Amino acid sequence: MKTIKLTGFLLASALLTFSCNKPSETVETSEAKEVATLEGKSLSIDPEATTIAWRGYKPTGQHFGKIPAVNGELALSGSEITGGKFTFDITGLKIEDMEETDESYGKLYGHLQSADFFDAENHPQATFEITEVMPFSESDKIAVEEQFESENTPKSATELSPEQPTHWISGNLTMRGNTKNIKFPAAVSIDNGVVSAKAGFNIDRTAWGLSYGDEADAVDKTKDKFIYNTVSLNLNVTASE
Repeated sequence: MKTIKLTGFLLASALLTFSCNKPSETVETSEAKEVATLEGKSLSIDPEATTIAWRGYKPTGQHFGKIPAVNGELALSGSEITGGKFTFDITGLKIEDMEETDESYGKLYGHLQSADFFDAENHPQATFEITEVMPFSESDKIAVEEQFESENTPKSATELSPEQPTHWISGNLTMRGNTKNIKFPAAVSIDNGVVSAKAGFNIDRTAWGLSYGDEADAVDKTKDKFIYNTVSLNLNVTASE
């Protein structure tokens, strides 16, 4: 595994395709890969400051919120990150575009927890385990995937990515009992032994079996017969000794 050199602003943690010069510079989703061994000093995540923000889309609207962290760790060997694992609570998912007291909130929450989406009764947690870290070059370019145009077209890769990514992160993302390896650009800072990492990227939810309202099955997209397969994720991780 290639590790991260932490100097100044560096890095810690899709089905979208990014156009770059080399295969190693291509964001991708693939089959699960061998997890990196956690070597060196272990840093624990701060659950209060570690979340996945999510945003889902359909032609007539959007929903967004957060999934809280349960636990996790980041491993450092000297000034190098050697691996990490993070666990998130699907049952603790929050919807932030409506009030919890709203009847619609309960309906949407129940729908997302059901077998139509996360199947939280059987799979209450999601995990991300780092498999590889590679440098992000100044010459790397992030291309935008074409989407069906509507009033709520999903955010593009360039809108989600950190302004100055330092590395490509690869890791196994497990949801609903399905594990896929995803690769995306990310950026991190270190301040007094605290690692703060940020990343933003899109995934195709159907790769993990979240296939309700699959847009590929829509006969007439202009009549709001589907939910976009693209889901935007923003990952924030804070870890310290």
